[in-house]
Amino acid sequence: MLTALSIANIVLIERLDLDFAAGLGVLTGETGAGKSILLDALGLALGARADSALVRQGSGQAQVTASFDAPVAGTPLAALLAGNEIALEPGEPLLVRRTLKADGGSRAFLNDQPCSAALLREVGGHLVEIHGQHDDRGLLAPAGHRALLDAFARADTGAVAAAHMAWRGAETKLAAARSALDEATRDREWLEHCVAELQALSPQPGEDTELSEARAAMQKGEKIAGDLGTILEAFEGSDSGPALLRGAARRLDRVAGDHPLLAEALAGLDRAIIEADEAETRLREAARAMEYDPERLDATETRLFELRAMARKHNVQPDELTKLSGTLAARLDAIEGGSAGLAKLEAAVAETAAAYTHTASALSDLRTKAAARLDAAVAGELVPLKLDAARFQTLVERLPAERWGPDGIDRVEYLISTNPGAPFAPLAKIASGGELSRFILALKVALAEEGGADTIIFDEIDRGVGGAVASAIGERLARLAGAGKQLLAVTHSPQVAAKGVGHFVIAKSSEGVVTRTSVHVLDEAGRREEIARMLSGAEVTAEARAQAERLLETI
Repeated sequence: MLTALSIANIVLIERLDLDFAAGLGVLTGETGAGKSILLDALGLALGARADSALVRQGSGQAQVTASFDAPVAGTPLAALLAGNEIALEPGEPLLVRRTLKADGGSRAFLNDQPCSAALLREVGGHLVEIHGQHDDRGLLAPAGHRALLDAFARADTGAVAAAHMAWRGAETKLAAARSALDEATRDREWLEHCVAELQALSPQPGEDTELSEARAAMQKGEKIAGDLGTILEAFEGSDSGPALLRGAARRLDRVAGDHPLLAEALAGLDRAIIEADEAETRLREAARAMEYDPERLDATETRLFELRAMARKHNVQPDELTKLSGTLAARLDAIEGGSAGLAKLEAAVAETAAAYTHTASALSDLRTKAAARLDAAVAGELVPLKLDAARFQTLVERLPAERWGPDGIDRVEYLISTNPGAPFAPLAKIASGGELSRFILALKVALAEEGGADTIIFDEIDRGVGGAVASAIGERLARLAGAGKQLLAVTHSPQVAAKGVGHFVIAKSSEGVVTRTSVHVLDEAGRREEIARMLSGAEVTAEARAQAERLLETI
């Protein structure tokens, strides 16, 4: 809840620092004193439109800082802040700050970290609810009615959301499988031709490289075949180089022992013979590898060209043909087994749809029962608020199947009828300003602690009423504040003001051409005097003070 508010250079407020506590706080003051300025400043801090007219005349910049209790872990607010990487120290307050320049530029901060105005508005919606005579937020927005009813019913909507996700997930898988099968079926004739063609070709991994190398070797062999033949002739016959070396080695072997140099010469001949033998072996291997065979070369080239032509046809590399063959064969097989696969997926969709319908229907029944209890609770609050002829109804309406979602199968909206026999209609459309505020109060009291922000502001909820109705409004505001909420009420009613546990008086003063709005926290004596002023008008009488005393004694 709101713990402190600091305002600088907003309209008539030069500098203002206020502390707030739990319970009902009331703001009073003469008409025109500037009560709306205080709410405008808080609204700016919570993400309202940045209007440069709010900047105090003669100032270059205005600033509003609001301090709130640390968000409770696990709440939507804590999740929202964490999701936007807003750092929170355990136990430290949440600081919301907005600066506004005279030229209209503004900046927003959460715990001194810059943020967008949109995020500030979203965070502000979790922190404060503001209800005024022309307010179009909070309880007037049908978008939030379902969540409020679910909170009142203490309904766990997580199971419905999970069932909806499972259902939609199964539908997505089925749609993807049908699309793939339809595409494959359209291409069946082409697939059959391609698979047969690839299987007939039977490409092997690395075959293109092997064929290319063999072809190049045979082409080179054709060119050097004559040279190789001449070279190999030097290794053949009794008069070949190697034969002559062997003969010389045999003769030298008989006399090698006669001198050390002869032994060294013999060792050299032996090495030469070994090298010559190795050279002959390599030459003959090369000759065989590069052997020019026109038929073999033609067969190699034919195979190589077939592989490359097939690769060009399918826009892949030759070495990818083997993988492509398997992929196309799998698509063809999927057509054959596609019906059985679709049947399983269709069964999964039917099963998850049934589970969702069952879970969502149970939630719908719970909502319907809770709606009846809420209607009765609100009805009990209307008579004391002088809305005797009015009726309240929580509409729980089944949505068409195409609009079912993670929140269930219902549309929820709060409706009222202000006169006997009049049809029910949305809150904002048929209630006058004063009626609307009282309807909102009745609903908030009925909802009590269920949902909503911890800080609620009612702006002149008592306009146009007095006496018993004003007392009833004050009692309900105090009761709502006692249900763990913090309420701030801008009021002209002494009966409402007397119910507050904190009292702020707003006053306007002028010094020459300078006008300022100030806010003061009243003590008991000050409260008594202010309520007496509200009762008597311009001149505070002894009778008004006595009546103020009686009102304060009834707290």
